[in-house]
Amino acid sequence: MGSKISRVARAAAMAAAIGLAAACGGGGQPSAAPASGDPAKPVTLTFWSWVPDIQKAVDQFNASHPGVQVNLETITPGPDGGYAKMLAAVKAGNAPDVAQVGYDSLPSFLVNGALQDVTEYAQDDAAKFVGWQWQTGVFGGKVYAIPQASGPMGFYYRKDLFDKWGIAAPKTWDDFAAAAATIRKKDKNAYISTFAANQAPWLISLAQQAGQQWFSTEGDSWKVTIDNPDTRKMAAFWQKLLDDKVLKTEADLSNAWYKDLQTGGIVGWIGGSWGDAIIRGNAPETSGKWAVAPIPQWPDAPAFTSASWGGGSSSAILKGTKNPAAATEFAVWLNSDPQSVNTLLSAGYGWPSAKDTSKVTNLQKDDTVFPFYGGQNIWDVFQQSDAAVALDWRWPPVSDALYATLTDNAKAAVQGQGTLTDAFAKTQQAMVDQLKAKGLSVVTGG
Repeated sequence: MGSKISRVARAAAMAAAIGLAAACGGGGQPSAAPASGDPAKPVTLTFWSWVPDIQKAVDQFNASHPGVQVNLETITPGPDGGYAKMLAAVKAGNAPDVAQVGYDSLPSFLVNGALQDVTEYAQDDAAKFVGWQWQTGVFGGKVYAIPQASGPMGFYYRKDLFDKWGIAAPKTWDDFAAAAATIRKKDKNAYISTFAANQAPWLISLAQQAGQQWFSTEGDSWKVTIDNPDTRKMAAFWQKLLDDKVLKTEADLSNAWYKDLQTGGIVGWIGGSWGDAIIRGNAPETSGKWAVAPIPQWPDAPAFTSASWGGGSSSAILKGTKNPAAATEFAVWLNSDPQSVNTLLSAGYGWPSAKDTSKVTNLQKDDTVFPFYGGQNIWDVFQQSDAAVALDWRWPPVSDALYATLTDNAKAAVQGQGTLTDAFAKTQQAMVDQLKAKGLSVVTGG
């Protein structure tokens, strides 16, 4: 019993540190020399990731770093089983040196003792990365992960059909609702979008863009404010669209959804920047017919506001690595070297975390991406979107429970068991209970 209590207390203390110090800068530890391996006997690292074609970037690193060689192992996306495999590997003592971990899941990994403190190797690299993305891997002034990419939101739409129907890309959410109704009148088989109740990160991004944050700290307590006026406003908006039957309710990223993309059954999608590759890869015969517009805005927003789907992903250095310096060197290079970023951008990994993208040529001319979108430089849209992501959004050390609970509640609402507003209120109470179960002090608000 005593061992169990100590584990809970340790987890609670770590979670409290996340909440109280997540926004702190790098620590004051002395900088260490960069990793240097002997080409005759190179340091060998293992890297787990699910990004398509990331092997190309790994090969580029290996060719330019003979003293450090990286072996890539492809895994399923984190929420679909990859994270469980990582945590089990850490516990068993055979974890990879570097692994792709979402920004939203880093607090949970820290609480589970799965992250390696690499401050002494990474603290001088902060200037290479977008500030808010860098901070996602910093807890209590210590660096545990290198940011990889975010998923700033935009509106993908079939421009050929919108033009045919005389509909402009929606600038506001009211425009979006009007367009949704018009599309149903123009084509009984077409919908502007699906309501993806299966995607908690998508639902959260809509709430983030609406305004008030869900998690913060107040003194030594976590403050949970999921059931707040801005989220209720967003929920009521989508509930009306559901009630008016102008949305489809199939799961996105499903076979049925892919078919609808191909046939024009779905003519739009509020999605992250990495969604470009999803549409290109699954609806290739629609090339040249799509475009991307900024995410619609709320009329009371003081300035252009966006959000990032699930925050984004990091290259986290996992506990137990025998080569933290080399692992950090690889993670920094992978996510900041222009050649690597250029390769990953076209692979659909998201919006770069690197601050300086002037040498990332695919942002200006991409013969793979731009033709599919009628010649549009879609990265201009996502650059604006990434710059408009709220800087104060915080992820709790219970993101797995948050995702599961929100998805269940949203699916129930879509099936007529209560409303979306109810779904978010129920999720708030469940998260309060989850945090308290970790021994944390919790306050609520709205």
